[in-house]
Amino acid sequence: MSIKIPVKDMNGREVEQVELPADVFEAPINVGLMHQYYVMQMANARLGTHSTKRRSEVARTKMKWYRQKGTGRARHGNRAAPIFVGGGIAHGPHPRKYTKKMPKKMRRAALRSALSAKAAEDGIVLVDRLEVKSPKTRDMVDLLRNLVGDSSALVLLASADENIELSIRNLPDAYYLRASYLNVRDLLKFDKVIVPLDALQLITGWLGKQPRSE
Repeated sequence: MSIKIPVKDMNGREVEQVELPADVFEAPINVGLMHQYYVMQMANARLGTHSTKRRSEVARTKMKWYRQKGTGRARHGNRAAPIFVGGGIAHGPHPRKYTKKMPKKMRRAALRSALSAKAAEDGIVLVDRLEVKSPKTRDMVDLLRNLVGDSSALVLLASADENIELSIRNLPDAYYLRASYLNVRDLLKFDKVIVPLDALQLITGWLGKQPRSE
């Protein structure tokens, strides 16, 4: 059984209804799988370029600070020790990779799960076409208000569209994304997901279960 939802035009009026494929938008909602995908995505976004200097790497003399005995003070070596200001850092971070991997089948299952969660919450908004004549933020504000009201929105695009991208990039509660770059973080971050029909076709062709070849 498939979910049937209305398709709107850019003025927010219903023009037809479309059935969403059950294998993509009615998949089992697996919270643990979505969390694993999210952790992988956030870890892979880390640069891992953080670096601190140990006591052997700081630019300070390695000479003993003062003599061992006779001063009444504690025994110390050089001033590059971590206990002194300007000294090295003990156990500080160093460049490393945070990369995590996840099998393709699990990644796609997590995306189907996130899309199904959105569909169950009426978070999917279909639009017959999405276009603006010129890159104007004002026009995009009016368009989004017609489609989703005051809700935050993720706009999926089937292909690059400079006018839409330039019009939406300054809006704090909206974001655009190529449908081929769909990910769990952006899906769950916004209240509504605006999907033009050409982007919907791309998503279902990508995430739909393909028949096995004999």
